[in-house]
Amino acid sequence: MKRLLTVVCLLVGLAALAEVPGSEKQILVDLYESTNGKHWVRKWNLKEPVDTWYGVTVRDNRVVGIELFHNNLMGPLPESLGQLQQLETLNVAFNNLTGQLPATIFKLRKLRVLKLEMNRLKGELPETVGNLTELRELSVFNNFLSGRIPNGIGSLKRLEVLNLSSNQFFGRIPESIGELNNLRALGLFENQLYGDIPESMGNLAQLKELVLSNNRLGGAIPESFGRLASLEVLQLQNNEFNSYRNLANMQTDKLLVFDYDEEESEIDFKNFDFSRTRMADTKFEDDVDK
Repeated sequence: MKRLLTVVCLLVGLAALAEVPGSEKQILVDLYESTNGKHWVRKWNLKEPVDTWYGVTVRDNRVVGIELFHNNLMGPLPESLGQLQQLETLNVAFNNLTGQLPATIFKLRKLRVLKLEMNRLKGELPETVGNLTELRELSVFNNFLSGRIPNGIGSLKRLEVLNLSSNQFFGRIPESIGELNNLRALGLFENQLYGDIPESMGNLAQLKELVLSNNRLGGAIPESFGRLASLEVLQLQNNEFNSYRNLANMQTDKLLVFDYDEEESEIDFKNFDFSRTRMADTKFEDDVDK
């Protein structure tokens, strides 16, 4: 009997050791309470161990993932989220989140995926976004974010997907965006961006999707677009370009979607095989091959 009691105590002790720190549990409780957890589609039982909570991934007794896509979260994200220092994935897309984007999120230096699309978040994307050097995907599509696209975005050297579309960003596209050498998909459509497209964008040799439609971009299409050899989707319509001439220098054999303001173009695309492409509504493919 003593031996059995010892084994039970040992197992209980090990179970206690396997729990996440109380501080991290409290941060998750903050999230639950701040976003009206009682009305979530998939609720948490706060009396159960954290690793049983829907959408929470625990590794080595630390919270490394929060994935609450389309779960009826309502209200603001808590500032305390920035204290989950081991967090690698934060996906709260397709909810009803409101309020300012917490500045503390940009202290999560191990974050690899940040998906906030289809909410009602407001505020600016800060220069400190450049701190997230492990980030592979950043999507804030369809919110009410405003201000300029920060130069710090160029520090995200590992980034593969960047979608800032359908917000209220204004100003010029920063030159630093050309430093994102691993970028495969870039969506900036439906904002208030103006000015020339930076020549540096031609450095994005891995880019497969480029969607810039529905802005006030102007000037000429950069000559550097001729170096975008991997491009499969190019959408430029509903801008204020005064010359499309440099599009004629592009390698078009891989293009599957090509949209531009044809009536404004002075180019005869005699070498372009339009039978291979489809003219599409402005879009952004979120599931890019990685």
